Amino acid sequence: MIFALAGNQNCGKTTLFNVLTGSHCHVGNFPGVTVEGKSGDIRGRDDCVVVDLPGIYSIRPYSAEETVTRDYLLHNAPDGIINIADASNIERNLYLTLQLAELNIPMVLALNMMDEVEGNGGSIDIKRLSMRLGIPVVPISAAKNEGIDELIETAVRTAGEKKLPARINYGGKMQDCIKRIRSIIGERGGKARTFAAVSYIEKGETSEFALSDKEKADIEAAITAAEKGCGLDRWAAIADMRYAFIEKICSESVIKGGESREHKRSLKIDRVLTDKFLGLPMFAAIMAAVFYLTFGLVGAFLSDLLSSGITYVTGLAAEGLDMLGVGEIVHSLIIDGIFAGVGSVLSFLPTIVTLFFLLSVLEDSGYMARAAFIMDRLMRKIGLSGRSFVPMIIGFGCSVPAIMATRTLSSERDRKMTILLIPFMSCSAKLPIYSVFAMAFFPGKSALVMCLLYFGGIVCGTLYAGVLSRTKFKGEAIPFVMELPNYRFPSLKSVGLLVWEKAKDFITKAFTIIFAASVVIWFLQTFDGSLHIAADSSRSMLAWLGRFISPVFAPLGFGDWRVSTSLLAGFTAKEAVVSTMSVLTGASSELLPGLLQGMFTPVSAASFLTFSLLYTPCAAAVSTVKREMGGMAAVGFVIVQCVIAWIAALLVFLIGTALVG
Repeated sequence: MIFALAGNQNCGKTTLFNVLTGSHCHVGNFPGVTVEGKSGDIRGRDDCVVVDLPGIYSIRPYSAEETVTRDYLLHNAPDGIINIADASNIERNLYLTLQLAELNIPMVLALNMMDEVEGNGGSIDIKRLSMRLGIPVVPISAAKNEGIDELIETAVRTAGEKKLPARINYGGKMQDCIKRIRSIIGERGGKARTFAAVSYIEKGETSEFALSDKEKADIEAAITAAEKGCGLDRWAAIADMRYAFIEKICSESVIKGGESREHKRSLKIDRVLTDKFLGLPMFAAIMAAVFYLTFGLVGAFLSDLLSSGITYVTGLAAEGLDMLGVGEIVHSLIIDGIFAGVGSVLSFLPTIVTLFFLLSVLEDSGYMARAAFIMDRLMRKIGLSGRSFVPMIIGFGCSVPAIMATRTLSSERDRKMTILLIPFMSCSAKLPIYSVFAMAFFPGKSALVMCLLYFGGIVCGTLYAGVLSRTKFKGEAIPFVMELPNYRFPSLKSVGLLVWEKAKDFITKAFTIIFAASVVIWFLQTFDGSLHIAADSSRSMLAWLGRFISPVFAPLGFGDWRVSTSLLAGFTAKEAVVSTMSVLTGASSELLPGLLQGMFTPVSAASFLTFSLLYTPCAAAVSTVKREMGGMAAVGFVIVQCVIAWIAALLVFLIGTALVG
């Protein structure tokens, strides 16, 4: 059996998916986390699969996420629907429930967060609500794993018996109109005849089946009569019909408690964090604290410990190879290539884990939704809404999921423009570059350097967005509507899963992409064009390639061929910049900062950091851009990013040189 998991954003849908499947999917407390459907076997039921669909408020397709959900339910024919709703805000959630029931697919309603409702003195008559909706209703608490077994049992039984939702009689003129259209459509509407009738009313046409001119005229006459009878246009009449029904059944089955403790607490916190004047400074202060803890205190300390451990292991490995009498070439490959390359990147794992731990705490607590709200006013000045800030926040982790998250934007203009701005949000893969240069040239000021880089990327992105909104992407941003969830204490499990996933991705990349890149760089550095061992690295194939492109970077203050080669390796993965430098200099992660001081000045180091911040993201991100916007757009994307990075780095070098004198 296949079950579709559908629900509003911020109702705990992805949490329920994780509980149902044991999956390690990312759980976030802001819209846009689930972009594509994800599937997994239901625990204890190898014959049952659940598909996690994007969080939506309606299946009338305005946005890409609504289209994904509607098309899946209509064309993939799941055996059942598990509709999750926030019991503490049931009136808003039931609108989607009514739409899903019109699809005429076996369905069960999972009322989530029932513990909060009862904790605040409220209650819901589950039996009466189930009778009025015509579907089974199961109270649950996904975060506490309560009611899950009953939900699984009910869903399997409902789907197995092919028990369809009872047809709801809303009453009134619009109900008569729906009945009339159902009779005209007949068997052509399939089992979802009510959905087809309502879709025709809302959209004025249907592509699912053909209608004769007389049938269309009869339908329009029925809709016009309903509009006159209701005193509303067709869209408002449909919405009014559903909300009137929801209000009636809630008055019969829902007893509201007092205002929840969570909501009261959230209002008090928001008086400061989302204040018109304090919101932005508080956001900047919170992010500065995150960077200080990551790069100036916790993360830096742990990275130093791991770096010392890697150096010690490298020394033991070198001694072991010497004792075994391993040949010079193999010895060099293992120690100077693999250990130097992979080890130099791996030493920054604690820094990345610390950063993602702190960001996931902010996200899971509900603050990141506020960040998007706070940024809306500023984003509108560059032609976007605060909703575009959500993918950009994800971009601080990795550009690939951030680009995919733009599918939640309903405007094609906003989506493409946001994709072009995501590379300005510094991804975590660049952290090793920032860390090693901050240690080498700005000791004791790592947190400040990180803040300048991250906020510098945002400033550059803002300026570029201003240009785009006045040239290629003229127009207004879509209205920004976002439900702000209550502040909640972060789930230790949710935060732990996210941190583990990021750490696993980083380690996997270190032992695959970085491993391969280190071997290739070592080979090109060790041999000359005739495949003889080069007398020194300056006569190697790599040196020739580096010298060929180094004139491009000479005006920026770093014309050394080893630097040029490292930047070239960064196209595969940004972590490869540091690993390549380690291989080329033959230095461990501990010694690399000292050797860099002979290749850069503080000014040229600042220029290099600026270029690394802004130049084209990795090949995986470029490939994602190609998939979303097309091949020519991806080529232009790479060229523009490199040009912007070159100009910005040149300005930093010229201004820095002038200031230093």
